[in-house]
Amino acid sequence: MKAILALEDGTIFEGRTFAAEGEVTGEVVFNTSMTGYQEILTDPSYKGQIVTLTYPLIGNYGVTDEDAESDAIQAEALIVREYQRIPSNWRSQKTLADYLNAAGVIGIEGIDTRALTRRIRMHGAMKGIVSTVDHNVESLVQRAKDSPGLIGRDLVKKVTCDSAYKWAGERERRFHVVALDCGAKHNILRSLAGRGCDLTVVPAHTSADEVKSLNPDGIFLSNGPGDPAAVSYVVDTVKRLLDYRPIFGICLGHQLLGQAFGGKTFKLKFGHRGGNQPVKNLLTGRIEITSQNHGFSVDIDSIKDPEVEITHINLNDQTLEGMRHKRLPVFSVQYHPEAAPGPHDASYLFDNFTRLMTEYAKA
Repeated sequence: MKAILALEDGTIFEGRTFAAEGEVTGEVVFNTSMTGYQEILTDPSYKGQIVTLTYPLIGNYGVTDEDAESDAIQAEALIVREYQRIPSNWRSQKTLADYLNAAGVIGIEGIDTRALTRRIRMHGAMKGIVSTVDHNVESLVQRAKDSPGLIGRDLVKKVTCDSAYKWAGERERRFHVVALDCGAKHNILRSLAGRGCDLTVVPAHTSADEVKSLNPDGIFLSNGPGDPAAVSYVVDTVKRLLDYRPIFGICLGHQLLGQAFGGKTFKLKFGHRGGNQPVKNLLTGRIEITSQNHGFSVDIDSIKDPEVEITHINLNDQTLEGMRHKRLPVFSVQYHPEAAPGPHDASYLFDNFTRLMTEYAKA
């Protein structure tokens, strides 16, 4: 079935559906990862976004339930150059089309994804609409313009858990960690559990007093979608926890911690999304190839507190990728050390967190 992608600037792309039908709006972004389409689709950080994959052939290894990064597909729609209808992989349980159809999520192919990506790189991420039911170009462009976008939107409330739950450690219990769920990926929880952490995952609106009542050894601030400036209630909670226990933040958790430190966030032109982002660790001088998925960043010049140290920078655009407090056991990174998909160069950060909890307990 014919499908149209319309951007708010009037650009039109025509393709065809390979999964589901209907109409959906969202911010159109691109991801440069060569594999991991299932993990990308189920990453809660993609809520409110229409994802374009730059790798041209998608679906060739199918879908496996255990590779999902949340309990549902989170992206609003998927755009690819060519969909492979016959997957070949011993782990495959179903096709990508079957997976999308079951969730009612539109997948379209036949789009010139290279041209689309270049347009976003040149002009920035844009609001867009994907439709199989309306082929009136003027109508689609206007509705893309009228759609809400991401700036100022609290999408955390759409992906956080409804109530607290447990995620048991995979080794002998060493720590109890409270994870503030702003849209946590499963592999982050697995990475902590694999290091002997028993997790209590709590909703994003959980208060500081409620967190303290759980008496954790450490606190984790998860990734998540939307504008970090729109979730001030989480920032207020983080401020009240800064001097309580060791804290580790990833992605949105990093941005929330940056605001708690007195910094500000801003929207990147087209974001960082993919598994090949170079980051320099300023503490060691080493270069890490990282997995990333974010459209906002902490303004590096807004971090004025002399006790907050910049630890990592993005080598493509010099944006802030990591920081730590010089006195308190608190640190964060903008990228995803748990990968899924992507490289594992930064997995040592989970070890750093467990070491901080050990040292804090001894002190």
